[in-house]
Amino acid sequence: MNPYEQKRRWKFVLLAFAIVIAGASLWYTNYLVQNISKAERTRAEVWSKSTRNIIDMPDVNDEYITFIYSIRDSLAVPAIVADSADNITSYRGLDSTKTNFDLEADSVKQYDPKYFQDQLKEMRSQHEPIEINLARGGSGMLYVYYKDSTLLTQLRIFPYIQLTVIAIFLLVAYLVFSSSRRSEQDQVWVGMAKETAHQLGTPISALMAWVELLKSKLNDENDPLLIEMENDVKRLEMVADRFSKIGSKPVLQNHGVYDVVVEFVDYFKIRVSDKIKFNVLGDTQVEALVNVPLFDWVLENLLKNAVNAIEGPGLVEITIIENLVKEQVFIDITDTGKGISRLKFDTVFQPGYTTRKRGWGLGLSLTKRIVENYHQGQIFIKDSEIGKGTVFRIVLKSNLTYVPTTS
Repeated sequence: MNPYEQKRRWKFVLLAFAIVIAGASLWYTNYLVQNISKAERTRAEVWSKSTRNIIDMPDVNDEYITFIYSIRDSLAVPAIVADSADNITSYRGLDSTKTNFDLEADSVKQYDPKYFQDQLKEMRSQHEPIEINLARGGSGMLYVYYKDSTLLTQLRIFPYIQLTVIAIFLLVAYLVFSSSRRSEQDQVWVGMAKETAHQLGTPISALMAWVELLKSKLNDENDPLLIEMENDVKRLEMVADRFSKIGSKPVLQNHGVYDVVVEFVDYFKIRVSDKIKFNVLGDTQVEALVNVPLFDWVLENLLKNAVNAIEGPGLVEITIIENLVKEQVFIDITDTGKGISRLKFDTVFQPGYTTRKRGWGLGLSLTKRIVENYHQGQIFIKDSEIGKGTVFRIVLKSNLTYVPTTS
């Protein structure tokens, strides 16, 4: 298992563990809510029975009435007593600033009708009413409507608030640590790249001198072996230049995309098996903003992957398309290799992902970085089918129409 897949698996394990904790928290909170809800139902029933006793036994002495009222006061939850026509006869535990309901007064009872009707509607939606069958104090039925206490209401929503706060905290922490880790990795990457460029400088200079010495010794500057040797030395010089540009903002200039691609393909194809053919197709007069040394690096990584994916004879085709509507240039690199599973379309660009035994898994990750961070473009797998091949697409910003110069 490559490091990225192992890391992703651990992320899924931790996510599953977090879901289990959240589920357990919600389950336990719901368990508490149900128990408290049952207790409040019991309190509401006790309050209802005490109300019935007060109404049915008006001749009971004051001491007993005081006792009944003390029970009501200690066990009451927010409640309203109403008849079958929804005429409110009593209430308990409501907002005192919106009520003026004096049971002892002889005058007409005054209260806020809308507030009481809203409360009654809310209570009716939460619980079934408790019936009071009047024996002597009146005729007909009374209904006690009640709602959850403030504590129970808060307890219902608390776990969701708690989990939301924890999730936000973990997300912020993850983003901060990821940013810090990415910054640290970038510093290490930039430091290694620049040190590599510095270390390559001396042997490359020596090789260039040796090539010139060979030319003078053989007295034949057109020798094909010397020409290819000189091309490779220049290539090494370009590689060192690439590494030196890592970490600094590259200069993007207008270049003919077709010419840049053809020049690199001509260099690359003679260094791989002659069983693999290369074709460059498409618009020859389109220009884009690129940094040629870095863009050649992109092409090199993609073409190497294409060649490695082909077992035996095959074809690598580069197609250049200009999208005038979006002012973009599409560069499609198609191979006839073994293909990539759709589940791996995003994974292949992650550091450490490789299908080769001796691979580092940095080529496509670096390619994505160069295209997206340095060229403000996009790169993705446009299409792939196992056993038939893969199409990578590069998207660059187009510029003015390119007109080749003639000598």
